[in-house]
Amino acid sequence: MYKIFRAAEWQALEAEGSTRGAPVDLADGYIHFSTADTVAETAAKHFAGAEGLVLAAVDAETLGDALVWEPSRGGALFPHLYDALARDAVLWSRPLPLGPDGRHVFPAEL
Repeated sequence: MYKIFRAAEWQALEAEGSTRGAPVDLADGYIHFSTADTVAETAAKHFAGAEGLVLAAVDAETLGDALVWEPSRGGALFPHLYDALARDAVLWSRPLPLGPDGRHVFPAEL
């Protein structure tokens, strides 16, 4: 599963070793994640035109019972973490640049 971070959010995770997420995550009481099938739509809907983003792949199995799959957009199940995300749960991270068409360019390993 995947989490899109703004540059400052990613830097804070790197520095502090864990995060409770972005302002929307704090407001909702859980950290929002996307699947491989939904992450491009998430980027287009919530991060349109944003530069300096980081895409992180997260190991869902390390998150235990705090990770809950719940219905969201169109009834699709989305992973929500009801706990802090530890940096150690991140498998890899990559820049998420904007392409010439204004959409984010995702890494090949997605």
